[in-house]
Amino acid sequence: MSFRVVRTSKFRHVYGQALKREQCYDNIRVSKSSWDSTFCAVNPKFIAVIVESAGGGAFIVLPQSNKVGRIPADHPLVGGHKGPVLDIAWCPHNDNVIASGSEDCVVKVWHIPDGGLIKTLTESVVDLVYHQRRVGLVLWHPTAQNVLLTAGSDNQIVIWNVGTGEALVEIDCHPDIVYSACFNWDGSELLTTCKDKKIRIINPRTGIVTSEALAHEGSKATRAIFLRHGLVFTTGFSKRSERQYSLRTPDCLEEPIVMVELDTSNGVMFPLYDPDTNLVYLCGKGDSVIRYFEITAEPPFVHYINTFQTPDPQRGIGMMPKRGCDVTSCEIARFYRLNNSGLCQVITMTVPRKSELFQEDLYPDTLGDTAALSADEWIAGKDAEPLLISLKDGYRPPESKSSLSVTRKSNLLDKVSSKNKSSSRNTGAPVSDQALQEIADEIRKLKAMIVKHENRIRALEAEVASSKQVSNVGSEDADGAGGDGLRTSPTLATDEV
Repeated sequence: MSFRVVRTSKFRHVYGQALKREQCYDNIRVSKSSWDSTFCAVNPKFIAVIVESAGGGAFIVLPQSNKVGRIPADHPLVGGHKGPVLDIAWCPHNDNVIASGSEDCVVKVWHIPDGGLIKTLTESVVDLVYHQRRVGLVLWHPTAQNVLLTAGSDNQIVIWNVGTGEALVEIDCHPDIVYSACFNWDGSELLTTCKDKKIRIINPRTGIVTSEALAHEGSKATRAIFLRHGLVFTTGFSKRSERQYSLRTPDCLEEPIVMVELDTSNGVMFPLYDPDTNLVYLCGKGDSVIRYFEITAEPPFVHYINTFQTPDPQRGIGMMPKRGCDVTSCEIARFYRLNNSGLCQVITMTVPRKSELFQEDLYPDTLGDTAALSADEWIAGKDAEPLLISLKDGYRPPESKSSLSVTRKSNLLDKVSSKNKSSSRNTGAPVSDQALQEIADEIRKLKAMIVKHENRIRALEAEVASSKQVSNVGSEDADGAGGDGLRTSPTLATDEV
């Protein structure tokens, strides 16, 4: 007599449900960029979606309220970039602050007022300028206040203190484009994937690579995330362009614990992770499904649970933090799925329970919105676990946290300016010869540009004057001919008489 042992898990029966169209956001012109980004970022207050925009790059911010349905075509945007926006990310410690990276090589940090925008926002709180090529990845630190990671097509990773606008760490260990980055649970390690097919674990304070290995043999984009207890989960492609996922230990990256081939689709898979339930959701760009798995300590370690099927392919997707989920309906995850028709579809993942009481086993203490460290403490070498909150009484977003303020440290040009104004007030160190040479070169370039424009202005003025002179001569000839006709006409009339 044969029997099958059923795995014990409270998440075996998780099911997905899409809200009706009138309960979703419609008429959103999702960006047509081919960049491998989710195009959507969500928190309990706002939904942000990268959209098509004429004359630069922009994204739309919609408040999490009852104002769902069709979005007006003239809805205010966040539009200060000169090139298409490639990636956006909400600050985990301030739901009103969002960062954006763009093809114009600039990272901008914005403050969104409570209730959303009433007019298009073009003034950012701070511009972070370092990258020489487009910036396709922005990522906030999980525990330190105002610490932001950016990665560009110049193969550089920069970690910023947004509060001062300065670069804390510059990481130059990738020979090609960085596809993805992820901090571990306490932010003490950084995991990256690169176009050279390798995954790397890096010390984010020093930029030193502590471990690296070949992830997937395929040439298409690979993505990797840190799981809560330190394991590494990756998605990528095989040599035959079959999509794969793998599970690895940080101290033995080159030998995966699990390596599974899924299908032959060509869309990049984004792993979205819930550290409270240890569930990983795989959402492929261009797919019409969301697969979800549970990670456990027992073989086969990655347990397939189910697939949520939709009728149309997805352009992008955003995942709500657990503090934004509805605990009264046993909702353990919520997704905002973008499709080609302009619909932002809301999908809820629910564990079926009969009781209406708070389910403590489904909702352990989760990530809160308070930072455990300051940026200065983190860069000084201090690590701390994220601060957790209970969802027993539900989560209510604070009315408004203090807005992000930037306190810039004095830069080289400030010192030179103050020295020129009053040498007696200048107590700083003397300016180096190299710095003075750079300033002199900059002045020379500006003067050359001014001379060039002045020459162009003179040439255009001469051309206008010449055109006026030719026009005046033509008009005088016409006047002369007209006068002769008038003088002869009386004579002709007299002869005829």
